[in-house]
Amino acid sequence: ISVYDKRDLSDFAGGLVEMGWEVYSTGGTLRALEGAGIAVRSISLLTSFPEIMEGRVKTLHPAVHGGILARRQSPAHMAALAAQQIRPIDLVVVALYPFEKTVARPDVTLAEAVENIDIGGPSMIRGAAKNHESVGVVTDPSQYAPVLEEIRRNDGTLSAETRYRLA
Repeated sequence: ISVYDKRDLSDFAGGLVEMGWEVYSTGGTLRALEGAGIAVRSISLLTSFPEIMEGRVKTLHPAVHGGILARRQSPAHMAALAAQQIRPIDLVVVALYPFEKTVARPDVTLAEAVENIDIGGPSMIRGAAKNHESVGVVTDPSQYAPVLEEIRRNDGTLSAETRYRLA
């Protein structure tokens, strides 16, 4: 989970944790979830690499993208995960920086606009969409409640139809 817009996030992440999901997060999202008392883990625990360059590099790592992109029905992909000790990632939750809103402000500086160019988020969204046969992708707080409800109803999974629609 790595989101700019944190509306309804603690209910969503808390619901996943209550069902036994392991939740990994980054930077401000991690701090917000920890502040809400949610048992969340730093993405650095997944990657064995710290967030660097003031948070510019945190999810751009094979442990993240390999876990997202591995085709579960491919023995070769699953063997590659095992060989590299990479865990599959079943759900990607990303709400991008508000780039358009930021650059529309008359007082925005070039430096501020540049810092609102999201790199890792779009990569994770696209990877999850590409591998929607196995991975769900959530990009807006309005999706939290229905996704969480379906996961609860379906023994911890999202249907193929929902994953396709979300992708």
